[in-house]
Amino acid sequence: MKKISLILITLVSAVVVTAQNTTDGLRYSTEQNIGTARFTALSGAMGALGGDFSAISVNPAGGAVFLNSNLLLSTSLFDVENKAKYFNSTEKAFSDNITLNQLGGIFVINNSNEESAFKKFTIGVNYDTTKSFDNELYISGTGNNSIGSFFLEQAQGIPLSFLQLQSGESISDLYQYLGGSEGSIAQNAFLGYQGFIFDPVDPNNPSNTAYVSNIASGSFNQEYAYLSQGYNSKFSINFATQITDKYFLGININTHTINFDQSSFLLENNSNPGSIVNRIGFENNLSVNGAGISAQIGAIAKIANNFRLGLSLDSPTWYQISEETSQYLESRRFFDGQTINEYIDPNIINVYEDYTLRTPAKVTASAAYIFGQSGLISFDYSYKDYSSIEFSQINDSYNNSFNDLNNTIDNTLKGTSIFKAGAEYRIYQLSLRGGFHYEESPYQNSEIVGDLTGFSLGAGYNFGRYTFDLAYSRSEQERNQQLYSVGLTDVANINTIYSNFILSLGFNF
Repeated sequence: MKKISLILITLVSAVVVTAQNTTDGLRYSTEQNIGTARFTALSGAMGALGGDFSAISVNPAGGAVFLNSNLLLSTSLFDVENKAKYFNSTEKAFSDNITLNQLGGIFVINNSNEESAFKKFTIGVNYDTTKSFDNELYISGTGNNSIGSFFLEQAQGIPLSFLQLQSGESISDLYQYLGGSEGSIAQNAFLGYQGFIFDPVDPNNPSNTAYVSNIASGSFNQEYAYLSQGYNSKFSINFATQITDKYFLGININTHTINFDQSSFLLENNSNPGSIVNRIGFENNLSVNGAGISAQIGAIAKIANNFRLGLSLDSPTWYQISEETSQYLESRRFFDGQTINEYIDPNIINVYEDYTLRTPAKVTASAAYIFGQSGLISFDYSYKDYSSIEFSQINDSYNNSFNDLNNTIDNTLKGTSIFKAGAEYRIYQLSLRGGFHYEESPYQNSEIVGDLTGFSLGAGYNFGRYTFDLAYSRSEQERNQQLYSVGLTDVANINTIYSNFILSLGFNF
């Protein structure tokens, strides 16, 4: 497989036809249980607790709970294990990534006027990796549908003259032209035609729009490899205040960054009688960069000495996103008693029109009970409506290009409830922690993507001037993944286990 990087691809094609789907919207709208070690060990159930940098990401009022100015950094080892069942085969794939996932600082300004209702003000900044995109997936099995049908279905209705090279025209020239004028469907059809995967019904008619496959029906041995890397991160500026001894208020102004690269490669072989083409390799690459902005407001109230309630509201995040894609096809066919290998490499980057994405707002209600110096229990409930995800074009002339996708999102996704619970027990300077988290499937049909469940464990030690914390979080989710949107729509059942190890080091001053 070619490297995931697109750096070596030399030519560029401007493509105005959109290529996004529901999966893209969910990819940038969901988060993982990643943050500081304490936050991770409590499964993120810290909306009513505060006093932690990642807790500020849940409820901005938590900034005013800090007693002292503080610096904290966290590093994570993120592991993903995928088990894929596809027809007669089960395959496993693993991915690991070590990164600095959190870095923050907060300054506490105590009010010297003891008669004022405002007891303190805090100003904080924090960087969090909200989601890691590092992932590897391997699918293998024998099915009855061919990748050839993916190309054949998209070719139907396209004039033959669009797929044939003219005198002096190269593969790159025509592929680039089709991308700019007809879009990705025509580009896929062009690759299939040049790879001899199908033939026109009337090869002498340039206006021919009907095609037949050169691959006979039967069984097909398929291997599908997927690799992705990158992250979604949030940088927050936090302002918070404590009013009397009972109330905490806060606001976050957030900027978001998306960096995502994806590469997939399918290799198919068949020995079916009558097949002219018996081997196909198909590669797709995607590179995404995005920037966004959002805001949060929150409050925490001490209802009693030991009982706290929290409420926070996250605005939608508004992203501007740019995408680039590239493709490559190889095939092997029999012609006049000879075996011929075809390599169709356009060597083109498809650059799509920038678009905007609005992710869902979120509301979180929290409660916590503190047992003096001995420990605490906490609970967070959040609601997020994924059907409100919305794509739109920046250029007004393409305003309607996302209508079908937005309607699909509205009809297939739903609002979800997220439950988080955590507990901490203190033995002098040592803290022992645990948590549980559960998130409903964002799909109305949960067989597409199932519910996410997980637990977490951790411990920390307070040395006075500095703190040291460790955490482990494990989450599990199942999904049924189509290999392609048309043609080869066979489904692989994927069981994914996310494991996250966090180490945090804090400094009080």
